[in-house]
Amino acid sequence: MQIISQKVEINAGPAEIFDFLSNSSNIYQLLPHDKISEFTSTENACSFKVQGGIIISLVQVDRNNEKLLLKSGEKTPFPFDLIIYAQPTKNGSTGFLEFNGDVNPFLKMMVEKPLNTLFNFMTNKLKDQFS
Repeated sequence: MQIISQKVEINAGPAEIFDFLSNSSNIYQLLPHDKISEFTSTENACSFKVQGGIIISLVQVDRNNEKLLLKSGEKTPFPFDLIIYAQPTKNGSTGFLEFNGDVNPFLKMMVEKPLNTLFNFMTNKLKDQFS
């Protein structure tokens, strides 16, 4: 299953965005605080519980000039990649998220809409972080 968030204009260059995101504790700034709990982080990983009691863990795997690759950690209910993009523009960057998950058809029906909402929320929070 693939989900691509909306694209937003961010008033920062890719290097500044990825410097911010390279500290896993800053992922918390992008999440809807009323829908998560038990957020913890280390230098290159974070985890949190979402409504319904599901634990999501993210591990930073790779970073280059235009993207940051996060993979699901061991406690997450299904494997996925989450890629955060920041593509340079004249005034900063265009940012968006891409989710690629190994989700069975039944689970897909349950999680697709909430994940789409979450990733659009996160993209807008990233934009707000630099405005």
